[in-house]
Amino acid sequence: MAMSNEEHLRGIDDSVAHSARIYDWWLGGKNNFPADRELGQKIVDMVPMTSESARANRAFLHRAARAAAEAGVRQFLDLGAGLPTMDNTHTVVQRINPDNRVVYVDYDPIVLTHARALLTGVGPTTVIQADIRDPEALLGRAEVREFIDFSEPVCVLVVGVMHFMTEKDDPYSIVQRLRQDMVPGSQLVLSHITADGVPGAADVFSEMRSRMADPPTPRSHAEVLRFFEGFELLDPGVVPVHTWRPDNESETSTQGGTYASDEFWMYAGAGRL
Repeated sequence: MAMSNEEHLRGIDDSVAHSARIYDWWLGGKNNFPADRELGQKIVDMVPMTSESARANRAFLHRAARAAAEAGVRQFLDLGAGLPTMDNTHTVVQRINPDNRVVYVDYDPIVLTHARALLTGVGPTTVIQADIRDPEALLGRAEVREFIDFSEPVCVLVVGVMHFMTEKDDPYSIVQRLRQDMVPGSQLVLSHITADGVPGAADVFSEMRSRMADPPTPRSHAEVLRFFEGFELLDPGVVPVHTWRPDNESETSTQGGTYASDEFWMYAGAGRL
């Protein structure tokens, strides 16, 4: 979801497919361009369950955020939040407690424009533009500190984000730096793309690398599990995204349909300090 500095300086290039807009198209959104729809459809043609998996990832975000709110967490830091779509973190957690505070963070100017329009008139919720590759600067932002009291538990959500970090970005150090400011009772919610659950995934990732401004880096189960070092994994652990505490069928259907495939694109999990 995050945009590189170079891309940001160039401005928005609608001729090159971008992850946030492809994801929006898979979810049935309208904030996308022909290049996004073309590549999104090609990936679906190669792996038909892709749109279903995107909806399953969105539903995981809702379930995990809701579980954290039900556990008494009242602050939520949603990193790489992506384009607003059907239900969002603040609507989910503020159903539990209207005073729950949410900070959305993204680097993509399209995301910021739409998110700020969505949040007009909303309660204790804000959106800021920042690059999660620099967690020190992010955590030091006045806008973050105004909304998040790091002496109290916070739920940090990095859902569908860390796979846009290459090894050069040192993604594990990013999460560990975030953990340093989290007190006991805080939670980490994370999902991550993988090639483990998709036969022929190498061809799909090759296509993404050749045509996307920000292609993802798939990681194995062991590599995704490593993000949770220092956290107590909550049941059922790091699992295919649609199997993390699934809701009943009627509730899942509000996210765009039940998940019916044995294949999966994403691992997901939640950990607590």
